[in-house]
Amino acid sequence: MRTLTPAALPAALACLALAACATAAPDASPKADLVIWGGPIHTGVDGAAEAQAVAVREGRIAYVGARAGAQAQVGPNTRVVDLRGAALFPGFTDGHAHLRGVGERELSLNLEGAKSAAEAAGRVRAHLEARPGAGPVWGRGWIETGWPEGRFLDRKDIDPFTADRPVLLVRADGHALVANSAALKAAGVDETTKAPPGGEILKDKDGRLTGMLVDNAMALVAKLQQPQNEAEKRAAYAAAFKVETAYGWTGVHNMSVDWADVALLEDLAAKGQAPLRVYNAVDAAEASPLFESGPRQSPDGRITTRTVKIYADGALGSRGAALFEPYADAHSTSGLIRTPPEQMKAQMTAAYASGVQVATHAIGDRGNAVVLDLYEQVFAATPPNVRMRAPRWRIEHAQILRPADIARFPRDAVIASMQPSHAIGDLHFAPARLGDRRLDGAYAWKSLVEAGAVVVGGSDAPVERGDPLIEFYAAVARKDLQGFATPAWRPAEALSRAEALKLFTRNAAFARFAEDELGTIEPGKRADLTAFSVDLMTAPEAEIPKGHAVLTVVDGEVVYERRRAEP
Repeated sequence: MRTLTPAALPAALACLALAACATAAPDASPKADLVIWGGPIHTGVDGAAEAQAVAVREGRIAYVGARAGAQAQVGPNTRVVDLRGAALFPGFTDGHAHLRGVGERELSLNLEGAKSAAEAAGRVRAHLEARPGAGPVWGRGWIETGWPEGRFLDRKDIDPFTADRPVLLVRADGHALVANSAALKAAGVDETTKAPPGGEILKDKDGRLTGMLVDNAMALVAKLQQPQNEAEKRAAYAAAFKVETAYGWTGVHNMSVDWADVALLEDLAAKGQAPLRVYNAVDAAEASPLFESGPRQSPDGRITTRTVKIYADGALGSRGAALFEPYADAHSTSGLIRTPPEQMKAQMTAAYASGVQVATHAIGDRGNAVVLDLYEQVFAATPPNVRMRAPRWRIEHAQILRPADIARFPRDAVIASMQPSHAIGDLHFAPARLGDRRLDGAYAWKSLVEAGAVVVGGSDAPVERGDPLIEFYAAVARKDLQGFATPAWRPAEALSRAEALKLFTRNAAFARFAEDELGTIEPGKRADLTAFSVDLMTAPEAEIPKGHAVLTVVDGEVVYERRRAEP
């Protein structure tokens, strides 16, 4: 063993220190698992400039800033993604969708996009010819807006080729369906059948059934639908995950969920088969277990269940939305309250006591006012010492409001969960349904934002297509996809690009109590990221819906990447 003299010791220690530094330098800071650069990066942080690069480590954002800083975090095992000009954003979240329904749309008779009653009937006929049998056939997605027939589907459209096979076709909004004569007969529905409360059975001028059943009247034929088995549900969710990640969604607020689906989704997450972040709102009819247990979350954080979904009224298109005054194009009706107010109040009270968030469907001005009244009553009836702090209760759709009710949203800290694409589809029939005066509070995103309300953006898929670029475009353009809107369609309600971005990022995170974890690109937050081929903040309006997602990242994992050769 060599012995150092006192004189030689300082030099030797210096050499050892230099050697240690030289050895440790490459590993002085942990390297990133994923680095993204090569395009504009919009962090969603107020006042922040565009970043050049993002580095991700262990599922969280480790660095945001200049490219040189990210380069220093690139190691031999780092995956580097070059955006090639695409724009990166905080992960987009669909604030209102029906996840299993999205998958079912991919796997069943889809009437979306049919341009006439005749075309819809033709699709049904082709479907039946390709799948002969005797069991009931369910389809979905038709909407009569713009049809040359100018009416709903009628059983007479499909009776000639359906014989004795029941056929039931759900309107796009999910609040009405048309049943053929065979289905009505099998369900025991005829001209003497009384509509249940909160529902309507439509008849023609001669008093004969048209086959149209609205809202709660759809339950009269529900027994004809065979319950899905677990394998079918899993297939539907798998199809939905594929669709949603390819659109660029990193998360979905999943509405009207069956209680059994909660365990199924948690099992999918445990098996690594849930690429999306899912936030469940359980259907009120099945919410008792949630009230007993309180909010729950899967170990990996992918599946959260802490909300109950209640229905106050129906939809505008099928004239089920509850209005204070009759419909301008159907003076005999002012819509439907689907759930008695006393029943809704009991459900809300149970939710409040168990720490469960409430999300209530309300579209018409009367429906929204009823819900706001009930929320205030529940809050006021709770002793201050047990009152939840900021329960973040929501109204889903908040579509038609009396102007005076807009200020109630921020006053009572109620979140307006809205779907911009409804406005650019409904603009073709809503003026006729409502008349001009009621348009002052219709799809009033800007008025709500300026009043101080939190507005969350969603798609309501499969009611709508579910493309985030269509939703963003609708929010900032307030025109249909052909660029059409009349001056009467309240163009001042369009949002700025920055406001629209918050709808699908920061506000969506807030609405699920996750603003500290999600919603912006900041160090320490979960690495949920979305990249689009078009820069939403700078592109001409008309170019926005022509783009597509190129990258979807959840918890730092690339769950979708569009190959360059894809059209």
